[in-house]
Amino acid sequence: MPEKEAKARIKINQLLEEAGWRLVDSKLGRANVLLEATTHITKHKLDELGDDFEHTANGYVDFLLHDDNGYPAVVLEAKAENRNPLVGKEQARRYALANKCRFVILSNGNCHYFWDTEGCNPTMVTQFPSPAAITSRRQHHPDVTALAHEPVEPDYIAITKMPGYQRNPDWLNPQTRDEFLFKNKLRLLRPYQLDAVKALQKAADAGQQRFLFEMATGTGKTLVAAAVIKLFLRTRNARRVLFLVDRLELEDQAFKSFKMLLSADFDTMIYKQNVDNWRGAEIVVSTVQTLMVNNKYRRVFSPDDFDLVISDEAHRSISGNSRAVFDFFLGYKLGLTATPRDYLKHIDQAKLSENDPRELERRMLMDSYKTFGCEDGEPTFRYSLLDGVKEGHLVNPEVLDARTEITTQLLSDEGYAAILPADEGEESQEQIYKYQDFERRFFNEQTNRVFCTAFMQNALRDPITGEIGKSIVFCVSQNHAAKITQMLNEIAHAMFPGRYQSDFAVQVTSQITDAQQMSINFANDKLGGRSKFDENYKTSKTRVCVTVGMMTTGYDCPDLLNLGLMRPIFSPTAFIQIKGRGTRIHEFSKMILDETLRKQVGSKPKSCFRLFDFFANCEYFEEKFDYDQVLVLPRVGNGEPIDPRASVGEPKGIYQADKADGISTLSTTMVGEDGMRIDRMYFQKFEEQITADPTCVEKADNAQWDELLDYVEKNLMDRPEQFFTLQKLRAALQVDRRIDLMEIIKKIFGLIPEFKTRRQMIDEAFDRFDSRYRPDEGYFEAAKQVFCAYIQDAKFRQIVESRQYATMNMTPYAQAWRSLSPDLRKHIPEFVKDNLSLNQFMD
Repeated sequence: MPEKEAKARIKINQLLEEAGWRLVDSKLGRANVLLEATTHITKHKLDELGDDFEHTANGYVDFLLHDDNGYPAVVLEAKAENRNPLVGKEQARRYALANKCRFVILSNGNCHYFWDTEGCNPTMVTQFPSPAAITSRRQHHPDVTALAHEPVEPDYIAITKMPGYQRNPDWLNPQTRDEFLFKNKLRLLRPYQLDAVKALQKAADAGQQRFLFEMATGTGKTLVAAAVIKLFLRTRNARRVLFLVDRLELEDQAFKSFKMLLSADFDTMIYKQNVDNWRGAEIVVSTVQTLMVNNKYRRVFSPDDFDLVISDEAHRSISGNSRAVFDFFLGYKLGLTATPRDYLKHIDQAKLSENDPRELERRMLMDSYKTFGCEDGEPTFRYSLLDGVKEGHLVNPEVLDARTEITTQLLSDEGYAAILPADEGEESQEQIYKYQDFERRFFNEQTNRVFCTAFMQNALRDPITGEIGKSIVFCVSQNHAAKITQMLNEIAHAMFPGRYQSDFAVQVTSQITDAQQMSINFANDKLGGRSKFDENYKTSKTRVCVTVGMMTTGYDCPDLLNLGLMRPIFSPTAFIQIKGRGTRIHEFSKMILDETLRKQVGSKPKSCFRLFDFFANCEYFEEKFDYDQVLVLPRVGNGEPIDPRASVGEPKGIYQADKADGISTLSTTMVGEDGMRIDRMYFQKFEEQITADPTCVEKADNAQWDELLDYVEKNLMDRPEQFFTLQKLRAALQVDRRIDLMEIIKKIFGLIPEFKTRRQMIDEAFDRFDSRYRPDEGYFEAAKQVFCAYIQDAKFRQIVESRQYATMNMTPYAQAWRSLSPDLRKHIPEFVKDNLSLNQFMD
């Protein structure tokens, strides 16, 4: 199969050049890539090898990469495109030992593994390490034994902050110990947190390099991460650690936590605030988005800059194109998640609609387990909400399943049927609305008023003052949040005359000025000022924050007593995070300022929190849900006029139902992410048939891929039993480009890790272009826009190829094209023609 081998060789040569290796002598220096142990590469030698580079007179040909001193540094074992590069692992090991090489690269041109033989297992990488990265890594000698056997005790973090704390009299006195820990911000690891660290040590000792911690919200994942960071840095298994998050507030929170816990021994920096001196820190915190801008992770960093990468809320921060950042770096990887994979068993894949965001979430969650080496669904360590409640570290919710007559219909399989008003001369039409349409295409103010009334009448009260406990209400949209805030304040004024000046409830969304600071003030018991119910008690005057997406992740407010879900939730992660806002324990009496009064009141612990569920979210996400209380909702409406103020800003065309139910005729369709519409069953049946066929398995084991393709086409495709066709398989997979049958077969037998979307393939192609030509920062965005347009837009491509630049203004890419340098205008078309087949990007 010379064509497969020739293509792999061409790709591998390009990858080597892009990483900075020299295939031939040049003005930059003598070639540092050799073939076999004694063959120096020249243009003549490359030509002599011919197409069949896997078989020569002397056997297999390996690439041997040398350092600047001429010593062997890396063995590169190359395989043909249709072979899994891992099949050459043992052969490469022998070659590496013979040449005293520590590092190995295994590649078939499409899939690559980097292997530090002093470390653990080969790790998949997206590009080859540079000579500088290899030189740097040679100076680093990880010691897995030290990592696995480092003693980790409850005070592992505390002794970093205050090494002599055990000799302090306040620590030695049991009566003052808790106050001593609180004042000095000393954190002791709980038993389950110790178990998490030790589970990682055990897994590392067994040769694993990827780990996943599944821990319920409120169980201290950041503290555990700090212990893991110290473990790696202290045992010198990491020189520098990258902590990845996907939100700005989490970036700041992680920075402050690591600064507080580890600053005595290690420096922590936020990358974007220290772009010139981040190398001076052992711990670097960044959002994934920051590193993705202009391919910053490739332009600024080397793959070996971080020996440990920790991904917070793992399945979000490594989803989609973000994975490229995560996979770029070598070394150990740790994922943190609060979302248990057990939620997948409650999802009926067959019933997920093509626009249902839950299908996206399901696939992301499954993929995160695979990414961290937990294909069997068992994380490295698990600590659930039930575990936390059982051991007294968390509290369970008391769920109030509250459905109105209208939401019951919206939640039913039949939906809510409404007759829309017809234009003159036309017949009226029936429209069906589902729960996804609430406050998007279906508007009914009285339903919102029912929600607010039920919430106010049944909310848990603060045990000290008796006022409604601190609460967060989650809405569908910013406009919905504005409505709910107004209604809650109106009801609060009627219930507590003169107590609040329209600050009982406050909207905290991205459109509100200083919303982030408002959320902080709420947690610190000073939003709206201090409560007027009791001057000796520290709690906010504002009792309810009304939000949409804020205050869901990483928000710590332990005295919350009520959560209102006035919206349907599609994401198990969002559901877990929202529910987790209320699970933290709290002692209310500690907030009494007068010590004498505090002793008189005694202990007032938080025993539970109340979760108002108006859209059956719990029923969806919990297989066997125990409803503690089912509300009989107040009836609001019955012909009462709708408050006109509540509809301000909504589109015109509200339909007035018999029960004062308003329905909008303006359609705004809510859809999931592109490419997520899927019917997996068809492809799964095809996969099962392929892997169950002895002939297919035999040919795959012997790497007879062309013969296997021929066999499948003749014996399994277009048969009356299942009638598998390439068109149907493509439709079932829902990848937005043309996938051929060989690619499908390779995926089934593990030769490629995933079907890449068109966007992913274009991004990867541009990354290679960027690595080779390095357009200046000022040209980067324009270069990427032109690159993508040249691949996808046939009209634009024809203009460039025919040089009919006068018609360029007829395209949306004219400005980007004009802003490019002459060299880039030349390099982009040449690179695409020389390196890419445009057919693979077609629908």
